[in-house]
Amino acid sequence: MAKYSSKINKIRTFALSLIFIGIIVMYAGIFFKSSPLVMTIFMVLGLLFIIASTVVYFWIGMLSTKTVQVICPNCGKQTKILGRVDMCMYCNEPLTLDPNLEGRDFDEKYNRKANK
Repeated sequence: MAKYSSKINKIRTFALSLIFIGIIVMYAGIFFKSSPLVMTIFMVLGLLFIIASTVVYFWIGMLSTKTVQVICPNCGKQTKILGRVDMCMYCNEPLTLDPNLEGRDFDEKYNRKANK
């Protein structure tokens, strides 16, 4: 069985990984001190990864303000739902607001337009 997590957490993890990738790419540029052009390319590329991370964080922040907030029936904490089905951000309980999907096994395919 596949491991699921909240969509918001997945996007935040992706943005965090962009920061680390950017830092690693910039660090790799240090090994090319003898060639300022190559070193500059690595530094700019790393900076672009970090800027991309900032854009993703901004996007998910704006998206997060428009999500539906619900109380998780399992852990009792307030969590956010993106799409028709999502997981609790804290306890990974499957959540849905669609009465047609209640009682069904959790599947992220329910969020695709073809499955409406």
